[in-house]
Amino acid sequence: MLVYSKHSDSELVALLRSGNRAAYTEIYKRYTAILYSHAYAKLQDREEARDVIQELFTVLWQKREEIAIETNLSGYLYSAIRNRVLNAISHRRVEFSYFAQLQVSLHNCESVTDHRVREKELTQLIEKEIAGLPVKMREVFELSRKNNLSRKEIATQLNLSEKTVKNQINNALKVLRVKMNDFFFIFI
Repeated sequence: MLVYSKHSDSELVALLRSGNRAAYTEIYKRYTAILYSHAYAKLQDREEARDVIQELFTVLWQKREEIAIETNLSGYLYSAIRNRVLNAISHRRVEFSYFAQLQVSLHNCESVTDHRVREKELTQLIEKEIAGLPVKMREVFELSRKNNLSRKEIATQLNLSEKTVKNQINNALKVLRVKMNDFFFIFI
């Protein structure tokens, strides 16, 4: 039985390339602890540090025939783990930004929905109060506010004086202000 712990890194890499699992296991044993320490120091998250180590060694095995280690094995593994740690940190930032934007969007949607509900309720309340005005006053007010007619046009259409139209609109506004005053306090 071969003792892989006595092999040099370059011998282990050559054996790894040929698919030798025992050489792979020796590389794993030799470098996992130091790579984990480095990853954990940067990430400050044990699970995430384990994940990047696991990913590195999985790729090392899967691409064992293609891997070109130009310097030494420890330098290669250190660079690979550093890149994975930087990717993990970058991914965290993207994730954080995404969740922050999502929270803002949700808050805005809730605010918009809340405002729409309040606006609809207020509109219904105003319509109810307008419907409660005396008939002539309501007719003048609706022609003014809903149909956007001028006092002169309303006076002509209803065969009233402009002063009467002005008084009817002012009286309608006073009545609505008094009735709506309490409701505005609740809505705001």
